[in-house]
This record gives sequence, structure tokens and C-alpha cells, in this order.
Amino acid sequence: MSARVNMFDSPIAGKVWKHIISAGRALADSSLPAATQELVKIRASQINGCGGCLDMHTKEAAAAGETSVRLNLVAAWRDATVFTEAERAALELTEQGTRLADAAGGVTDEAWAYAAKHYDEEQLAALVSLIAVINAFNRGNVITQQPAGDYEPGRLG
Repeated sequence: MSARVNMFDSPIAGKVWKHIISAGRALADSSLPAATQELVKIRASQINGCGGCLDMHTKEAAAAGETSVRLNLVAAWRDATVFTEAERAALELTEQGTRLADAAGGVTDEAWAYAAKHYDEEQLAALVSLIAVINAFNRGNVITQQPAGDYEPGRLG
């Protein structure tokens, strides 16, 4: 399987994707915990059906020490006891922020308050930005049918 198009071969798309990649790298330096960041990327990618991002972020998380139990339970986080309350708040915000079209009114006040209980304003800004950035990556990869399975951890780091 190969992608429909190489976005970096296009001058305009290459410029756009370089900025999105740069935004993702800036978020890696935020005070939002790295494990939370990977969980958010994985959950949004599961919802959006983005194999390329799932391949990358599950492997990166495992390489950073994330357990297989937690990685295997991200999709069922509500029923799993392995996530902290802060992680659960981030995952709830991720789901609501990713499924905007499915929810009349977007993100609920309850989901926002739950996240705000666990994260300071800078971390909330990073969390919102991360959700937006991973959704952009997911959409681009799904539209162009980026293949998954051969990602090597650290390749893009």
C-alpha cells in the first residue's frame, strides 16, 4: 500500500505540513506530561481511524516506557483502572474535541471543568492545541491513505 500523494512533494502542501509538524514539536516542550500527550494522540487517532498516527504514537509511547496494558486500554479508558484522573480528563476532552461534528454544542462545560481541575491554564492551552494538531495530522493522513506499520521510534524526533 502506498499513499495517494506525497504531501512533501507539493510545494504548498510541504510548507503547510512543515508548520503543522513544527507546532507538534513546540507542544512536546510544554508542561503537559509527555505520557498524557501520547495518550491524547493515540485516542484521537483511534477515533479518526488514522493508522499512520497510531503506528507512530503507540511505538513512541512504548519506547518512552508506556506499558502495553495502558496502550491496549486507551480505547476503553472509561472502563480501565490504569489511567489517572488527570489522564481521564484529558482523554474526555480529546474525545469531545475530536468528535465536534457528533456533539451539538461541541465540548461540554463539564468536560472543560474536569480538565481545568487537573491542568493549569498553560497546560490547558497545550492540551487544546495538541488535540487540534493531532486531528490535523489524522485528517491529512486518512485523506491521503498514509500506510501504517513500518514506523521506527525516534525517526521523526
